[in-house]
Amino acid sequence: MAEPERHKLAWMDLLWLAFLAGLAVLQPVSEIHKQLTLLAIGVFQIFEHRFIRLVPARGRAYSVILKIVLASVVVNCTGGIYSSYYLIYYLPVVTAAMYFEAWATLLWTALTSVVYCSFLLWVLDFIWVFGEYELTVEGATELAIRNLFFFLAAIIVNRFVTENRRQAQRHRELAETLAETNRRLEQVQEEARRAERLAALGQLSAGLAHEIRNPLGVIKGSAEMLNKKLQATDTVTAELAGYISSEVNRLNTIVSRFLDFARPHELDLHPQEIPGLVDRALKAVRDRWPEAQVQVERHYAENLPLVPVDGDLCEQVFTNLFLNAYEAMGSKGGKLQVRIAVAHSDGRPGVEVEVEDSGPGVAPELRGQIFNPFFTTKTSGVGLGLSIVSKIVDDHRGRIRLASEPGKGACFQVFLPAE
Repeated sequence: MAEPERHKLAWMDLLWLAFLAGLAVLQPVSEIHKQLTLLAIGVFQIFEHRFIRLVPARGRAYSVILKIVLASVVVNCTGGIYSSYYLIYYLPVVTAAMYFEAWATLLWTALTSVVYCSFLLWVLDFIWVFGEYELTVEGATELAIRNLFFFLAAIIVNRFVTENRRQAQRHRELAETLAETNRRLEQVQEEARRAERLAALGQLSAGLAHEIRNPLGVIKGSAEMLNKKLQATDTVTAELAGYISSEVNRLNTIVSRFLDFARPHELDLHPQEIPGLVDRALKAVRDRWPEAQVQVERHYAENLPLVPVDGDLCEQVFTNLFLNAYEAMGSKGGKLQVRIAVAHSDGRPGVEVEVEDSGPGVAPELRGQIFNPFFTTKTSGVGLGLSIVSKIVDDHRGRIRLASEPGKGACFQVFLPAE
């Protein structure tokens, strides 16, 4: 639990108290109410921000009202309309200019002016009773000048504060833009590094696959010849020869996957509807896992544009993603959500497909390696499935990303540009 924030007395607070102390010791010195009121103003000014946090909805309005009241008490104690302390009314005027917009500032300033001019009514009431007073033109002009200066100070301070807020907002927006740009730059750099790794490993895999396939053919041919010659005379040897042949077939399948990963894809692009490709991939995976207790939820947007893709390769992309989702959820099953919507990436329009499962998700330390060739967390397999998926998407000039929280499933986002 966070500790409560403690207000520390800054040097500006001490300076503020010093100025108010100077007003307190000036004439009239014997007026204790003036001194106590100035002390109250100083204490409130120091703890004003804490007061506003306690009453966030109307704290600023209450602050201005309280300062008007305290300023009026000071003026009343020091001569009313004749008081030299009338300048204390700049305190609520400036406060309103700092807290509110222009029109609200003018209204608060008008209220302050009305409160100050109300002292004139007390004087006039006294005159009607005792006489001996006349409001001259010079006096009325002086009163008007004082009130106009209230409005002038309010407008100047409010304009300065408003411009400062605009600059602060521009800086925040610029900081957010820079942060977003840096994030995208990091993603692009990571994708570029991944593409370089894929290209280098692809060339290596192609060379190794060709070199491995030749001796595999010799081994398989030899095993089949032994099997034919020894099948009638030595059943044990014939059975071992059969094992050799079946394992060679399995190795040949792995080599074929290496070649699929390394071989550049010649895309046969045609404008197609992505939901149709997704549905065919879902059906293929359900036919392969008929016993899986997986609830599939489809959320397809309407009026999706046609996307130029290689249908067979894209269907392979979605099939691999669905197979990974089924395997992640296991025999207990779960929920598979497929969302298709219009999206934009780097200013390019297109279609985004999200495949989200309810499995255990991917650990944060493994997210950067999930698309690397030969990386896998499964007990079987060579870790080329997602690498091939990433390569196919890259060949379509799209992007694939992983969003995953441990224990909350994995969500793969595939963007395919419409142009």
